[in-house]
Amino acid sequence: MCRYLPVAVVVLLLATSLLSAKEKSKHVLLLGIDGCRFDALTKANTPNLDKLRESGIYSPTALILGDRYRKNDTISGPGWGSINTGVWADKHNVQGNTFKKPKFDQYPHFFHYVKKSMPTAKTVSIINWSPIAKYIVSSADVSLDTKKGTSYAEADDDAAAAAIEQLSVEDGPTAMMLYLGEVDEAGHAHGFHPTVPQYIAAIEHVDTLIGSVLAAIEKRTDEEWLIVVTSDHGGSGKGHGGGHNNPDILHSFLIVSGDAAERGKFAQQVYIVDAVPTLLTYLGVEIEDAWQLDGHAVGLK
Repeated sequence: MCRYLPVAVVVLLLATSLLSAKEKSKHVLLLGIDGCRFDALTKANTPNLDKLRESGIYSPTALILGDRYRKNDTISGPGWGSINTGVWADKHNVQGNTFKKPKFDQYPHFFHYVKKSMPTAKTVSIINWSPIAKYIVSSADVSLDTKKGTSYAEADDDAAAAAIEQLSVEDGPTAMMLYLGEVDEAGHAHGFHPTVPQYIAAIEHVDTLIGSVLAAIEKRTDEEWLIVVTSDHGGSGKGHGGGHNNPDILHSFLIVSGDAAERGKFAQQVYIVDAVPTLLTYLGVEIEDAWQLDGHAVGLK
């Protein structure tokens, strides 16, 4: 019996081994749902967000304020400033929704760090709360604001469609931020509470949109995605300002989902500023002390 394989067979086996060993490229999605309470999310019919939780790790009590600084208001400006930069409001200096003297030149949007480490990476921001695009976003190859005088529900439809369009091209995003605003709009109009039908309906509509975006990601079979989901605040009654001592406002949530994510529920306290360092760490971006990030990478294997 011949003890040696034919050369052609050896070459074929080696080629097959190399193809199977080829690593998938890494990509990230920061998914923001404005004004979404976790207790309402779990009451609503949300199969797509449920799937993200089941394929990752989550906290129902991610804090929107840190231990060092708690003077900013518990509203969208400071919240999205902190989520997108990984630093608290005493650094990025957005204390409310007026953006008087922001310091995003010193503490920039996380796309800046992606581009610094990966100059050819494609960065995409799709939002419909306009101050994010006007003040916070930087280093974006594509920056879209879908709020054009319509309701946030319609703007969310347009945002999801734009995200799917970006994911349908060969040169898709390496890092994408998608913001959906209608849950907050429903809370202000009808109440931030799991017993409010309109609030629940908004969450369920957003979940449907998220499902369509996830389906587009799943078609990109040569890529491995990490998806981080969070909100800028909760809500109480029909508002969320001055919520420094109100857990219904002070608590957001954090989901870290994907093959690289741990499974289960966070045992430690996590914060909304943890989103950025988690995304950067997954992409292989080396975080420098000079950036002064307040968050830490969490939930990665």
